[in-house]
Amino acid sequence: MGGGVPTTSGRFLLEVDGVEIGTFREVQGLRLDVDVVEHVEGGQNGYVHQLPGVMRWPHLVFTRGMVQSDALFGWVQRSSGQGFAGNGDTLTRATGAVTVLDDRGNRMRSWELDGVFAVSWTGPALSADSDAPLTESLEVAHHGFRAVTR
Repeated sequence: MGGGVPTTSGRFLLEVDGVEIGTFREVQGLRLDVDVVEHVEGGQNGYVHQLPGVMRWPHLVFTRGMVQSDALFGWVQRSSGQGFAGNGDTLTRATGAVTVLDDRGNRMRSWELDGVFAVSWTGPALSADSDAPLTESLEVAHHGFRAVTR
């Protein structure tokens, strides 16, 4: 219990505002960095005070094989392009979640995302001369996350 035994899983679910966008085979960018602000105190020559500064959350990049669902593009269109213009050029940030699924599809752990919106999508490389799997990737920005054990 609490030993941190590594888990393996090949499926990660992305949900936005409670809607399943899809499962992905890879998620990169679940990371938090805190800037360090140094403060030198006069007369204190043994060390420099180090204080926490701004928290930084890199973009998340999701990769998966091609799927038949349009949920991803429906969400992207609501927060960009015509959806963005139709909303008075106001960005509608959403709440998202990345969830690790075990081999039976049970939810194991989630990271709940604040203020998420899509910033990039890359489709498959199409070539009649290739038998490589067709994949797509999605990059999202967010204002941070919190871990939730299921």
